[in-house]
Amino acid sequence: MNIRPATKADIPGLRRLLLQVNLVHHQGRPDIFSYGKGKYDEQQLEAILSDPSRPIFVAVDEEGQVLAHAFCLHQQHENNPVLTPIKTLYIDDICVLESCRGQHLGRKMYDYVTDYARQQGFYNITLNVWSLNETAMRFYESCGLKPQKVGMEMLL
Repeated sequence: MNIRPATKADIPGLRRLLLQVNLVHHQGRPDIFSYGKGKYDEQQLEAILSDPSRPIFVAVDEEGQVLAHAFCLHQQHENNPVLTPIKTLYIDDICVLESCRGQHLGRKMYDYVTDYARQQGFYNITLNVWSLNETAMRFYESCGLKPQKVGMEMLL
């Protein structure tokens, strides 16, 4: 297994994983998440891959099959009267292929992203996780993440 920046050739594998992410969210909140949809289409993924502020990393096997991904986003609040201009690496999504779960690929992906963030001089790493995804919440807590803020809702 090798972890590296994603390339255009990885798009089919990325789309497969994005469908798995959406399914978890749909099963937990079908009132919010549509069934069978991916977050990005092929053209959107191509645009993201060409944007250095939106790195995507993949874990691939010997045949090049995408086993896991991490979508990231560089963030910095400049000229904000309240927030300091720290550099944050936001993890938009980490997913491990369903058939590969339990093999610590998620942790390896997270560690790779953390190393990248340190090398690039980021102050912190942030992410959002839906409360319906208790497995992901436990995973991120096991990686040392702590809640930074909480989103709340009331259904009407």
